[in-house]
Amino acid sequence: MMRLVHTLGFVLVFACYSCAQEGQERRVATDQVDYTPTGGQGYLIEHSYYTLSYSNTHRQAEFAYYYLSPASILGGQERTDDFRADPKVMEYPVKSTDYQGSGYDRGHLCAAADMALNLTAMSETFYMSNMSPMAPSFNRGIWSKLEDWVRSVALEEGGLYVATGPVLTDLCGAVKDSISVPCSFYKIIFIDGEQPRMLGFLLSNAEASGSIQEFVITIDALEQQTGIDFFWQLEDVLEQSLESKVSLSGWRF
Repeated sequence: MMRLVHTLGFVLVFACYSCAQEGQERRVATDQVDYTPTGGQGYLIEHSYYTLSYSNTHRQAEFAYYYLSPASILGGQERTDDFRADPKVMEYPVKSTDYQGSGYDRGHLCAAADMALNLTAMSETFYMSNMSPMAPSFNRGIWSKLEDWVRSVALEEGGLYVATGPVLTDLCGAVKDSISVPCSFYKIIFIDGEQPRMLGFLLSNAEASGSIQEFVITIDALEQQTGIDFFWQLEDVLEQSLESKVSLSGWRF
């Protein structure tokens, strides 16, 4: 009897420690400035480590926003591949099988490899609300190359902010007549601090080669195309300076 009590006590302590550890990781990962974009047509869904704005019209997110820390990249959590409907989507959530036979990948917006911090972080990237129809040659090619580069910058700089998504004002068809196929995707990264830096990319949803710096674009241009206001929380003069021009100074490709 005493052995059973001792065993149960150990299990309880271990469970509490695991919960506390994950809770601490969550606080560390989210203890940053909130630069959530605004002005889109969707509604916000907050998950543990990233936020998205979901469009019922297009049945996908118009952006995913999160802070990418070295701890999140190096956490060691393996891919879960547990694609599933997002319980927070209000109407007609996309199912894991809805892309079958379409010829498109279930392309991550918030990349799975960006969320290796723990099981919760990884698993939540496989909600279908975080997926957008991507051409396989794009998703596994230049888009993957860009994701790898962003992670390398985050590791070098000690973390950065990411806003990414499809351009839903320019469509190239639909999956099941209801899931819009974007013609292009964007990604914005922002490094805060004494010398703030911001860089935006716009890529066609198709196979591409060459350097990712060929796809750099101003944030102002992305805002005009998407109707979304990125990093609007910044002081006006700084925001205008960062978003109105492209500067490759300080970036290593």
